[in-house]
Amino acid sequence: MIREVFMPALSSTMTEGKIVSWVKSAGDKVEKGETVVVVESDKADMDVESFYEGYLAIIIVEAGEVAPVGAAIALVAETEAEIAEAQKQGAGAPAASAPAPAASAPVAATASAGLQQNVSRQNGRSVVSPRARKLAKEFKVDLNSIKGSGPNGRIVAEDVEAAAGKAQPAPVQQPVTVPATPAPAAAAAPAAAKPAPAPVPAVALSGNRVPMNALQNAVVRNMEASLSVPCFRVGYTITTDNLDKLYKQIKSKGVTMTAMLAKAVAVTLQKHPLLNACYVESGIQHRADINVAVAVAMDGGGLITPVLQNADRLDIYSLSRTWKDLVDRARAKQLKPDEYSTGTFTLSNLGMFGVDKFDAILPPNQGSILAIGSSRPQVVANEEGLMGVKRQMQVNITCDHRIIYGADAASFLKDLAKLIETNPQSLTL
Repeated sequence: MIREVFMPALSSTMTEGKIVSWVKSAGDKVEKGETVVVVESDKADMDVESFYEGYLAIIIVEAGEVAPVGAAIALVAETEAEIAEAQKQGAGAPAASAPAPAASAPVAATASAGLQQNVSRQNGRSVVSPRARKLAKEFKVDLNSIKGSGPNGRIVAEDVEAAAGKAQPAPVQQPVTVPATPAPAAAAAPAAAKPAPAPVPAVALSGNRVPMNALQNAVVRNMEASLSVPCFRVGYTITTDNLDKLYKQIKSKGVTMTAMLAKAVAVTLQKHPLLNACYVESGIQHRADINVAVAVAMDGGGLITPVLQNADRLDIYSLSRTWKDLVDRARAKQLKPDEYSTGTFTLSNLGMFGVDKFDAILPPNQGSILAIGSSRPQVVANEEGLMGVKRQMQVNITCDHRIIYGADAASFLKDLAKLIETNPQSLTL
């Protein structure tokens, strides 16, 4: 029996996937549940396992190519005798589309050169591709001794092979025949080793059209869907003096301001479950858990929203450690689907960039998103008319007006401000 290996849907927004690498080669024996290919979805790189036992007869979609969800990317033959028949069947399959080469490739390589440092051991955790981890176990290589060469210092299969002394030889370039007067033999060697072209300066991007990556395309689809939702926005000014004082006290213990804000929002949502709900065709979908998603900008474009699950139940120190780990793996494209698709409320914090205030677009399948501006010293008057300086930040909440109304949003912001202004110490309990 000949079976098809399909391009899986690794997320609810995924419409196509790119083959990162094939773990198995044509002709290899495949066990049920064994990883055969690594696929890039719109949010992460994921291992894809075989549902069948047999032989990987033919690879239809090669590494680097793109195929729609549900399309056949390979054929598995049940027996060796069926491999030839499967190869004949696969040879007639429609070819996958290879992504168009980006005009900015030399620029991207230059811009990311400064990021290719040894950052693969952030927070004591190595960022390793699934294929590399499997090879390390096979070759008995210590991952902590390897410097990653992948994006953001990620350890890839080639790094492990090199450390194990099993690196593949570089492919031999075929000489190109150009009609010309024969050159002296002595000049042949320099001609073969033609230097690489100099990096194109960033200004060369002007006027060029650069194709979007999978993550950017996913953002486009989500935002277009979000803009069809009737929304309203409410702003609020929050004094952060006490929160800032607490942050200075516990920052040395690894606590981040993002975790503190997420915790404050999660605790406030306990009193306002409607802000944690979403609209569905049959009514209002209330959530049992409070999962706070936080927007993170990705290198190369696009954004992703790692999720702090059950943020109201975690202590601030665990929450901070979890957040650091999520960000590291998000930027290495190693998040699992439930780590970026289960948010029930989203935070977008541009205050770290000095932004005073802004409005955020509501994510799909959520009822609210909170935009957080920068905390700045402000001259304010108290109730007695006396002037003083306090640190304040502007927050703006965007809500789905089909289920949430102005009074609901205002009440939530009032309680959030009360927690931050008068009792931030409770976040450490």
